[in-house]
Amino acid sequence: MRKITELLPPGKNLVVLLSAAIFIELGEKMGERFLPLYIMALGGGGLAVAFLNAADNFLGAVYSFPGGYLSDRIGYKSSLILFNIAAIVGYAIVIVFPCWQAALAGAVLFISWSSVSLPAVMSAISKVVPFHKRTMGVSLHSIARRIPMAIGPVLGGLCVQRWGEREGVRVAFAFALLLATAALLLQHYFLEHIAEPPTEKMQKNPFKVLALTSPKLRHLLVSDILIRFCEQIPYAFVVIWCIKNVGASPVEFGALTALEMCSAILIYIPVAWLVEKNKTKKPYIAITFAFFAAFPLVLMYSKSLGMLGFAFIIRGLKEFGEPARKALILDLAPEANKALTYGAYYFFRDIIVSAAALAGGFLWLVSPQLNFICAFVCGLAGTAYFLAYCEE
Repeated sequence: MRKITELLPPGKNLVVLLSAAIFIELGEKMGERFLPLYIMALGGGGLAVAFLNAADNFLGAVYSFPGGYLSDRIGYKSSLILFNIAAIVGYAIVIVFPCWQAALAGAVLFISWSSVSLPAVMSAISKVVPFHKRTMGVSLHSIARRIPMAIGPVLGGLCVQRWGEREGVRVAFAFALLLATAALLLQHYFLEHIAEPPTEKMQKNPFKVLALTSPKLRHLLVSDILIRFCEQIPYAFVVIWCIKNVGASPVEFGALTALEMCSAILIYIPVAWLVEKNKTKKPYIAITFAFFAAFPLVLMYSKSLGMLGFAFIIRGLKEFGEPARKALILDLAPEANKALTYGAYYFFRDIIVSAAALAGGFLWLVSPQLNFICAFVCGLAGTAYFLAYCEE
């Protein structure tokens, strides 16, 4: 434990940043995981659910680049507070207006916080953690995010089971609003203002930012896009498959999500230690891509709660090399504009992947099995491309 705590980046700012992240992620995951059920309960069909997932990816991409730009330009405090307020407004819309159109409108706002914060946090880690400890630093941040991801769906499932698919989700978002408000106060009063404008003019065009990066980073981006096709094609329909097709209850689905997050949390530190010991990231990223590909196929053959548990363990193990992948992006990004490059990377990735999320809705209408098989094929293609072309 002493060695692990020595790896924590020093300074009050990161402690406040991670604490606020825990509050916001906890509230968001209480409601967001059950939003597809809420939309369908209010009369929205499968295409509305697919549109939600596509909008999540598309707007997450759109928010990533300005988030990286603001982080490099003015520091992360002002940008985090701004997007935190946007999330609070989004929660309020879902609570006040009980219709599926309002749920989609609110999602446009409350998905913004995690998108804008990630480039800022990654930039902070790159500055305060030594190069050879970067994977461990990213892993510790991932653990801080996964704890509320494990607890939130369980609490949200209890709300849905107690008050139903309509009112239960609104109650969950009421808790999310309170937690986001607490995070806002924490950021406002305890997060120090850091604004270090760069000495040279910053590039505002994400296309040019990515064009100036190394070919190695662009190859990683291509493989990552294919892998995210695999993830996002079935993503919004996982909760529907588990509850409507297999027969799991909302609380059991929350427990499955908690099992997924616990699987991820348990492997972060050991894998980060292996990456640093062996001084290589590629094998671990390849393994995580293989787990991405396996999940939709295992889920398709899951017909019982026990099999669902195995599938969600596989889903958790897809985090096996995720910190290594994020650390590799930082390694390949220019030293002066790591947050900007990180934001541009996610801008391109999620813009393209948003189309896959929408296509998943059409595939689901044909058959859930076709949805899962297409996702599996994309996962295999992404893993093969990474092994063939990506370098450290």
